[in-house]
Formats: sequence, structure tokens, C-alpha cells
Amino acid sequence: MIKYCSIVKSPIGDITVIADEVAVSVVSFGEKDTKSLTENAISKLAAQQLADYFEGTLKNFTFPIAQHGTEFQQEVWQNLLKIPYAETLSYAKFAAHKPLAIRAIAAANGKNNIAIAVPCHRVIGSDGKLVGYAGELWRKKWLLQHERDMAQKGQTELKF
Repeated sequence: MIKYCSIVKSPIGDITVIADEVAVSVVSFGEKDTKSLTENAISKLAAQQLADYFEGTLKNFTFPIAQHGTEFQQEVWQNLLKIPYAETLSYAKFAAHKPLAIRAIAAANGKNNIAIAVPCHRVIGSDGKLVGYAGELWRKKWLLQHERDMAQKGQTELKF
């Protein structure tokens, strides 16, 4: 299947969007080898929505997503989509429906390839601390603070 790519310049670094003709499969931070890839309508749509998110004008993403993963991973990623904008949930609470699977749920969360739009950054440690973010913890903190600021929720700065 042909792949397409858009790059989003953001306050927390370049973001790479990889899509095919149908959906986005990757939204990630950092350098990727994308020299041979061009944009298409889907990658451009995702890039524009991400830019709008960073401007504070978009809270819910609507671009099509198709991550490859197991049925269990798909379930975890669908549950991530239910965490409201500017809110956080502890891993324990996120896994409350399957408490014996908390480690597997955390591992599936870590395999999420669609940063920001599938909001794994909204899951935090039970003690309120920031834990485990493939995009680095400083970005997780920035994203959570950005959402709080845009939603005008809570304290002026998160204390982690």
C-alpha cells in the first residue's frame, strides 16, 4: 500500500503524519525517513487538525485512523479516545474494568502510534506523576498543560 506523509511544525517539535489512501497510521515526534513520501488529502487533513489543536481551536480529531495491532490493543486505543480533552486518568482507573490486566493495558498504551489524537498522554501514574510517554515526559507535560490552558480548567500550572 502506498504511504503518504505530512510534517507538522509544532511548539514541541516536528510531528510526522503517515497515512495511506484511507487513514492515518502514524502520528509521531522526531525524525522519520520520509524523503520519498508525498502528502495526500488524508495526511494534509490530519496535519491541519494537529495545527488547529496547537492553536487551541480544535479539541476533537476527526481524521480517519487505522492503527495496526491486536484486538486487545485496539480495545485499549478505543478506550483512550474516551478520555475527555484536558482531563487525565490514572493507569489504575483506566484499567479498572480489567484490573488484573493493568500491565498489559499500560503496554498497549505504550504501543499507540497515533500521538495526541489517540490521547495516551492523558494517562498518568496513580500518584499523579507523569509516567511513560514515548514522546518524552516533557512533551506529555506540555500537552497536558496546553489542554488545561485552552480549556481554562484547573490551576494555572500543573504540578507533577
